[in-house]
Parts: sequence; C-alpha cells; structure tokens
Amino acid sequence: MIEPRLPKFEWGQQVVAAIDLYNDGSHPEVPEDHLLVPAGGMGEIVQVGHHAEANLPVYMVDFGLAVVGCLEEEIAPEAAR
Repeated sequence: MIEPRLPKFEWGQQVVAAIDLYNDGSHPEVPEDHLLVPAGGMGEIVQVGHHAEANLPVYMVDFGLAVVGCLEEEIAPEAAR
C-alpha cells in the first residue's frame, strides 16, 4: 500500500491562487466555468483533506466570497506573491 502524500500546506496558512480558479460544477449557485477567484486572490486554508484515488492532498481555501477545493499546484504561499 502506498502511503498518502504529506500535505505541503497546513490549516490556517495564508495562500494565494497561483492560477485563475473556475467553477468545476461544485458550486451549483454559480454557472459552470465561471471565474471564482482570479490568480493572485488571497485566501486561508480552512481544511486539509486527501483524495484517496489520486493519493493527493486537497485543500479547502476560503477566498472570502467562495470556499474552493484546491490542489497544491493551484495555490502558493502568501509570501510567494
């Protein structure tokens, strides 16, 4: 059995969106493919989970107007801005 990959970021950490984040259908009140957070948008990690099939950490990031599930390549530490 492969061990789960350890998360690079932690709960409560300030991050920025590394890319534009669009609705993938997980926000039913917003049209699909609508821009949720532009690249550079500031957020805070409010939960760290794990995608079992992909063996990847998944981060719930509160960007103020929306909480978005993000992968590591979609966010960066605030200092990297």
